[in-house]
This record gives sequence, C-alpha cells and structure tokens, in this order.
Amino acid sequence: MADYDADVIGIGFGPSNIALAIALEELYPDTKALFLEIRGNPGWQAGMLLSGSDIQHNPIRDLVTLRNPRSRFSFINYLHEENRLVPFLNLGLPFPLRKDYARYVSWAAAQFPDRVQYGATVTAVRVIGDLAEVELASGQRLRARSVVVAPGRPPNIPAPFRGTADPRIFHYTRFLDYLTEFEGNPAPRIAVVGGSQAAAELVLDISARFPEGHVHNVVRGFGYRQKDLSPFHGEVYFPEFVDYYYSSSDETKHDLDRQLRYTNYSAADLDVLDALNARLYEQGLDGHDQIELHRNTEVARVRPGPAGVTLALTQRHRGTTTEITVDAVALATGFTDLTDEHGSHFLPQMLEPIRPRVDRTPSGRASIGRDYRVLAAPADSLPPIHLNGVCETTHGLGDAGSFSLVSLRAAAIADSLSKSLAA
Repeated sequence: MADYDADVIGIGFGPSNIALAIALEELYPDTKALFLEIRGNPGWQAGMLLSGSDIQHNPIRDLVTLRNPRSRFSFINYLHEENRLVPFLNLGLPFPLRKDYARYVSWAAAQFPDRVQYGATVTAVRVIGDLAEVELASGQRLRARSVVVAPGRPPNIPAPFRGTADPRIFHYTRFLDYLTEFEGNPAPRIAVVGGSQAAAELVLDISARFPEGHVHNVVRGFGYRQKDLSPFHGEVYFPEFVDYYYSSSDETKHDLDRQLRYTNYSAADLDVLDALNARLYEQGLDGHDQIELHRNTEVARVRPGPAGVTLALTQRHRGTTTEITVDAVALATGFTDLTDEHGSHFLPQMLEPIRPRVDRTPSGRASIGRDYRVLAAPADSLPPIHLNGVCETTHGLGDAGSFSLVSLRAAAIADSLSKSLAA
C-alpha cells in the first residue's frame, strides 16, 4: 500500500465528527485520525447563540452518552469540570441554554488539539489507487485510507433569492455576525422569511434588540405551527427507527416524511410560540406595529437597491402583491438535504471527482450503506468514504442536523472503519 498521512481523514469538525473523534478515541485508540475544519476555531451555531434561547433535545443526547454513559466527554462531565453542575441543576430548565451547549461542543473539540487542522478548506476528494486523496485550497494534498465527510448541510435558499449576491440578504445562521452592520442604525427594518423555530426566535430577538425598529415576518402558512412532540413520533430518534427507515421503499420513506415532518421542520416549541404571541398581543395593547406578520405569503421577487432590499410579497390565497423595503433579510429557511433525488445535491461538492465511481439507486441518488458508507458502482471500487450527518433521505430524521443520534451514528461509522481498515 502507498504511503498515507492518516488512517482516517475527517472533513469538518462540528458535532458529527467530534462525536466520531470521541468514538475512535474510546473504541479504536490505535486509529490515526486527522480532522480538517474550515473555521479557525471550534464552535457550534455561533451566529444563533441568542440570549435565552435553548437547545431542542434532551441534553443527555449529547456527543457520547447514548453510546457510552460512562464517558468523560459527556455534557454532564463538561458541567462538572467547569464547576457548573450544581448551578445548572438548580436552574430547573427543561433544556440547556444554547450558549451552554455551544461551549460544551467547543470544550469537547478542544480535547483533540493534535488531531485537528483548523482553517483548512477542502476543495476535492479523489481516489488514488486504494487511497483517498484530500486536496486543500492551500494546495496541500493529504492521503488517507479512509475519509469521513461531515460538512453540514448547505443552507436552503428560496428560489427568488438565488443568484442575488447581496450581503444584506443572509441565512439566519449568520445573524449575530451581521449585527455590526446596524451600528449607528437604532431602527433597522428587517425581514425574517420563514415559519420555523429559528424564525420565531429571530423575530423575538430583533424586536427586543431594536425596539425602534420594524420586523416583517413572512410566513408561507397561516401562522406558526407547534412542533410535534408526541412521544410516539419522538421515536423517530430511536436507533430502531433508523433501521426501519433505511430498509423501507422510497414510497414508504416519502409517506413517513409526510407524517413526521413537524417533529423537526416548519414548526416551533410552544414556549417560543407563546412568547411571540404575547409580544404581538402586547404591541396591540400599546398601539405599536413593530412586528408585522405576513401570513399565507411568499416572496415573489427580490430587488436590491441603494435604499434597501425591496421584496414583492404575494398573498397566496388572494393573489394580491405588495412591496416592502427593508435594510436586511434573514432567511430562516432551513437547510438542503444532501443525496435528495429531487434536489440539486447528489453528494457534497467536494466529492464531485468520485461521482463516476458511485453507485446509484433506481431513483438516481447516491447509494449509501446502512453504515453511512458511499457505495461503489458494481464495476468500480472506492476506499472507505462515509457521510456523517447528511443522510436524512436514506437514514431518516435522525440525520436532520440533530444531536439525537449523533453518538450512535459515530459508533456505526467507527465500527465500519475498523472492519475496513483491518481487511
């Protein structure tokens, strides 16, 4: 076998690959792993660490506990080592603050200083013999016996905004980064597009942060929908459901997606909805119209100009169109699902060089194994290349950017890698 730099190269070092680093450390410590992260430092949802916002999953569903409850990498041990376990328990919050969980993710990442290269932008993954070659924007080329790709899902940009390269239009994950643009403008006009948890949180944050400003919330439906928290539907985050979903036909998968959509998408937690509803009621009492909710409305056209960004809004049931002009547009519109046969993403862009080698399902999407491995076409071969956290279409909602199954997915990939590398 040719020389190589690592047994495993992990692309991305967010929660999914941090969980993999932990799994390899605890299960297969002799595996030489190197992780490449485009950001300059570890972090999680830095642009959405809004004051008072919380996570949306049980904190025990962290980077490791479902796989190994005794692990030193758990959220509970993080609190213990930070001398905040008792104060945290005294909070009585059902879910931790998002800021606290983000610090936990960074704390866990910091346990692997010698295995992560930050500021590393991967441009392509190629196959060289029986190895994977990872090309970086710097020109550096690294070779590994296997690759695990965890780039996160690309933002979902609604059609009217595509091709509009204006910095005043941004995905909600960049919200806090954008705030410096409002320095000297105490009364900005901001449009929030979407009816998700993130949209409701942004509307509340902006209205509190800029009491003299104006918020337009453009919602495609009649209003906000409460997240489906039925314990029965919550079983989509059980490992058994991944097996059930993976082995189902495409028709069955589509039916399950339809039934279970509101456990994760286009919905918000009740406490957030109550807070937003109370804010709207209170502004009515005060005779104030700071928050304007545009129901059953879609953005038809976008026209950036020197005075702001003008949005043409179409009322879906009346067919009427109005225009608003704002200083910024936050797109709280979620993320694109990779490997979606109806989408534009076959695989993460960096894997484009291996496309001819990849097997396809009858519907045309990339074939992904139950162990998250990209499967080679029958007449071809691939070194072990796994997708970590971007397989919702094949593995179900547990891959929809949630922490719920991250530790068990990491274990499945680590086990698969161990078998492949031992062969």
